[in-house]
Amino acid sequence: MAPNSEIPKEHRVQRPGLWLPEDHRTHQQWLEKTVKHVDNNPKDLHPVVKEFQSLIEGSTRIYQLAVGMYDDIPKKKPYNMDPSGKMTIRGYQHMLQVLNHLLSTAPSWSEHSHEVGLVGLPTYALFDWPMGTTSGFAFFLDPEVNAMLKKILNVWGEYLTSPESAACLDDSSGGWFSDTGRTDLTQVANLNAPKEKQKPFEELFQCDPKAKYHGYTSWDSFFTREFNWEHRPVASPDDKNVVVNSCESTPYRLAHDVSRRDKFWIKGMPYSVIDILRFDDMADQFVGGTIYQAFLSALSYHRWHVPAAGKVTKVRHVDGTYYSEPLFETFAERGQADEEGESDAQAYLSASAARALIFIEADNPAIGLYCVVQIGMSEVSSCDVTVKEDQHVEKGDQLGMFHFGGSTHLVMFRKGVKVSGFPEVGKVTTNWPVREKLCVVEG
Repeated sequence: MAPNSEIPKEHRVQRPGLWLPEDHRTHQQWLEKTVKHVDNNPKDLHPVVKEFQSLIEGSTRIYQLAVGMYDDIPKKKPYNMDPSGKMTIRGYQHMLQVLNHLLSTAPSWSEHSHEVGLVGLPTYALFDWPMGTTSGFAFFLDPEVNAMLKKILNVWGEYLTSPESAACLDDSSGGWFSDTGRTDLTQVANLNAPKEKQKPFEELFQCDPKAKYHGYTSWDSFFTREFNWEHRPVASPDDKNVVVNSCESTPYRLAHDVSRRDKFWIKGMPYSVIDILRFDDMADQFVGGTIYQAFLSALSYHRWHVPAAGKVTKVRHVDGTYYSEPLFETFAERGQADEEGESDAQAYLSASAARALIFIEADNPAIGLYCVVQIGMSEVSSCDVTVKEDQHVEKGDQLGMFHFGGSTHLVMFRKGVKVSGFPEVGKVTTNWPVREKLCVVEG
């Protein structure tokens, strides 16, 4: 991909994890190409999309929001990037037609004269502008809308586990094993090491390079691929005071003395413990404690691992929003799209998005009860926990995985637990390896 410095400022958008192209022109070109295909190849709506249409048109409140979120988009460049000067998506009915097409489309690359960009979240790309409107803020927070979106994403998930979805794993220009795809995948997995020190994909990951699609049978089987574990050993396996990294992810924030409840939807977004843990009866134990947060790359490893050995005491799945952005990101507040929007929203997602809460009582009494929070964003809402309550887990064992993507995660320590030595937020700008040392607990 083109280095960020080479993209003109007016086209540059922050994309943590590279889920969408940094150059918004590439994103827009992908959308225009997709819309053209849909317009030229009309087809009946899938039953789940028809159900979404019925929900919108059967509720005065939701209908007003669905119409309003397109009416609220500024009628100026770059929001009317269609060559005719019109909106690329012309309203909620047009949106439903494009969404219908995306249900049988896997994430891929989009070629543009300026760069080749990954469109890892196709539905997020479809909703990008309406999400930033006042009406869109209300629409994407609505419980009925989110229940419907969950049904739609489940249908998309079924496609991504099908053999048909593996077609994007070829070496064509939009394929994951194209020159661009292979280069980006290995660069991220090699943690941006110098080229001469980088290991090839086939050495890093479990696969069969001689088989079709490297032996992956679907998009999801590729996305949940595993490392050859000699490249991600467990740090200090016999030292109970060393806590390891749960996800291959880039440090985002470290907070101490976190509040019981706070305004997580405002600019700067302090953490709100009882909202993150959805009023769990163990939430108060984490008030005044420490939270470490990091976000995942679209190109990286998406399974989760145990930070410190112990007993799984509780597992909870929390339904949340799928495309909600904090209100300060709306066009009404900014007058234009927020270049930092997706980055700023990481903490907001911790208390609003779909997520899995995994409470573990550590063998090390200096840690005691801690919680791992795995958070799904937009399409990336399938949090698959693979451990059970009362199960004992060792440091570095698998906890679960994201299917179809991943967003961000937290590790929460209680008040009084003394932890230090975290990767330095802001200075560590690449993925911190999974199962590498995350921090040290003082006994």
